[in-house]
Amino acid sequence: MKHAKRLQSLMLGASLLTAGLPSWAVTDSPGGPAVRQLNFHQPVTQIAEQIYSLHTLLLVICLVIFLAVFGVMFYSIVKHRKSVGHKSATFHESTAVEIAWTVVPFLIVIGMALPATKTVVAMKDTSNADITIKATGMQWKWGYDYLAGEGQGIGFLSNLATPREQITDPTLTKNENYLIEVDNPVVVPVNKKIRIVLTANDVIHSWMIPSFGVKQDAIPGFVRDTWFKAEKIGTYRGQCAELCGKDHAFMPIVVNVVSDEDYKVWVDGKKKEMAANADDPNKTWTVDELVQRGEKVYTANCIACHQANGKGVPGSFPALDASPIVTGPKAANIHMVMEGKGAMPAWKPVLSDTEIAAVITYTRNHWSNKAAENIVQPAEVLAARK
Repeated sequence: MKHAKRLQSLMLGASLLTAGLPSWAVTDSPGGPAVRQLNFHQPVTQIAEQIYSLHTLLLVICLVIFLAVFGVMFYSIVKHRKSVGHKSATFHESTAVEIAWTVVPFLIVIGMALPATKTVVAMKDTSNADITIKATGMQWKWGYDYLAGEGQGIGFLSNLATPREQITDPTLTKNENYLIEVDNPVVVPVNKKIRIVLTANDVIHSWMIPSFGVKQDAIPGFVRDTWFKAEKIGTYRGQCAELCGKDHAFMPIVVNVVSDEDYKVWVDGKKKEMAANADDPNKTWTVDELVQRGEKVYTANCIACHQANGKGVPGSFPALDASPIVTGPKAANIHMVMEGKGAMPAWKPVLSDTEIAAVITYTRNHWSNKAAENIVQPAEVLAARK
């Protein structure tokens, strides 16, 4: 009776402790991981299917070796034990055994290497691509530029779309695709060979989409490439697979595979969007206009390191609130943002003149900052580029 009452008390205490915790209905992520997933993502390319088959084949081979070796070992231990009268052999060398344990492993390795080598060679063949896309890894986002094929000239940044509040507040309900959703996904047509050219602006990143069987490092100063040919329309998700710093977990990859007709529509729409968003660097903006624009740029590109309150991360990323650079002469501020320094990347190749001018103006007029030179025009950034 005492034990029953104690158990009842423990269960009541546990229910009280968990009463205030949020209850999340976990569901499969379309194109991403599934609930209780034990194996690879469902392959949608021939390379991914070959990787899946190789994985299964090698597991079977390893299982057969395991059963054979341990089966013989345990059989010998049981049937040839000393207690039933067996005596250990006294020989020191056996040519037959030497040949057997050399030839058999060699044949096993060859049997594993041949199909694997065929797949690896196919993975490296990026020739005759229909579309070439450059993917640039940055802390902590991806930049995409369509270099060749239909859509050439399109370029955009792809940022994590999960609201920061969901990341910092454990009581909030998470999105279905929490931490694997972006604001600007890559869009490609189905059944077309897509070559991905990879590099990085700062540290080593890695572009990985499990359903495509693709994982390729993006290394600063080097150009690597990989490819895929998706055979099924849908949305496919991956992540940076190389530890790249504080927000490594927050730079997902999303690829939308669409029909040829939908891809043409997307290309036309994206080019019109880019043309509409192209700013005239000679336009004169007001402080309020630049601050409003700069807040969006800061949220998308700077908040991960310098924080929403501008205090940065002590020891890693400097504070912008009360920073002598931000509150000092604007020429030094422009140079710092454009060229970068230390852990801060150079934003000159990433942001437009207007975006750089806007984010500088935003920081010089935000938090406790009240800079004397409180506005930077895009024309000043354009002049600094030359």
